[in-house]
Amino acid sequence: MTAAPVGQLAIALSALLAITLATLTLARVDVRRDAVVAVARAAVQLTVVALLIGWVFRHPGATALYLALMLGAATWTSMRRIGLGPTSFAPLLLAICAGATAAIVPVLASGALPTRAETVVPFSAQIIGGAMTAASLTGGRLRDDVTAEWGIVEGWLALGATPRAAVAVQARRAVARSLVPALDQTRNAGIVVLPGAFVGLLLGGASPAEAAQVQLLVLVGLLAAESVAAVVTASLLAGRVGAKRPGADRA
Repeated sequence: MTAAPVGQLAIALSALLAITLATLTLARVDVRRDAVVAVARAAVQLTVVALLIGWVFRHPGATALYLALMLGAATWTSMRRIGLGPTSFAPLLLAICAGATAAIVPVLASGALPTRAETVVPFSAQIIGGAMTAASLTGGRLRDDVTAEWGIVEGWLALGATPRAAVAVQARRAVARSLVPALDQTRNAGIVVLPGAFVGLLLGGASPAEAAQVQLLVLVGLLAAESVAAVVTASLLAGRVGAKRPGADRA
């Protein structure tokens, strides 16, 4: 599939953004500025990333460095989303790395995907993104539930439970809820939606069978990565959020 002419692409993007802004205006939802900024950032970032990935494809030795930068950005994003402060960076980095490694290593070691930069980078990027999402959702839900149920947690602490044990119920709930998007996406693949990798491969000229095989690999890889990332996130953050009510320093 060849890229659309710049003029046609600009018309399509402008129409889509106009629909977004008109809908938000009619609904009186005040996030129009955020929508415009998000689109502008996406355009700039995707242009930069396209140039960077093109360079990585020409210099395969830089693949590891690029993925390391991606891991750092993913961890920073999760840290800001969860809102537990800079000291949560290391635990989240470990959680995201653990999730990504658990999914990427078996796939490449088995030979299910060729170990070329053109394959490793896009597959790893999706897996890292999924692990980041799971870490963010788990940490955020754990923080919110502990805050809302602090009276229960405090009761367990008063009975002599460790901070980690005092929030065990909230931690398990946070992991379960964080995996809902991945489970739903896997369960409904091809029925409710056609996932991105599948559509991309079809547009790129792959056969439906080939696209389905790769998409299944991505979906199960995401499920593995997100499961590991969510469990590790809950395990590493439980002691911290159970020791003191989240946000107490800012109260």
